[in-house]
Formats: sequence, structure tokens, C-alpha cells
Amino acid sequence: MHLRDVVKILDAEILTENDDSALDIDVHTACGSDMMSDVLAYVKDQGLLLTGLVNPQVVRTSEMVDIVAIAFVRGKRPDKMTVELAQSKNIILIGTQQKMYQACGKLYAAGLGN
Repeated sequence: MHLRDVVKILDAEILTENDDSALDIDVHTACGSDMMSDVLAYVKDQGLLLTGLVNPQVVRTSEMVDIVAIAFVRGKRPDKMTVELAQSKNIILIGTQQKMYQACGKLYAAGLGN
């Protein structure tokens, strides 16, 4: 699934400054978690992380496991420093008003696996 499709499914806002082609990135898996230890243990390459955490550690953890995008749920928004860190690591940030359970369910129903 392309990240562009994820943005549409989640009715999400793009939080990082990217060119339009960045949304053509393939997302192979998704993980919903607020525990970065679980992300380190279970996430696969080319993944999307759905989380309610908005600190820089989310970006640093994502970089370690080759996460291509982070979706902040429940209307959460990272601060400027976290957005800049993500941009420097080529990780796209998006935000949605949906709760994590709803967002994960919609992506799963659309065919995105774990």
C-alpha cells in the first residue's frame, strides 16, 4: 500500500515537509503501539508506526527498525524539534484524529498487514 493511500484512509494531515512523490512510498506493514520496546521487538521493514507518543524517541526508535512513516493518533502533534528530526531521517509524519484502534482497524480492513 502506498503512503498516499494511508493518508486517505486515515483522513490524515501530513506534518513533515516532503515533495509529493514521498507519498508514493510503499508501506508493507503497520504496528500500533505506545511502547517503543514492542516496536523494537516486533516491527518489520518498510513499516508504518501508529502511536500516541510525540517525543523524539519515537523517531529515533523508528529509524532503528526502518519505519518509513509515523502516524500520530488521537489528534496528537509532535513539537518542532521532533518534526525536524523526522525530516532529517527521511521519516514522514502524519496525524489523524482517529483513535489507534480505529486507525489500525481501517488499515487492516484495507489490506495492510502486520
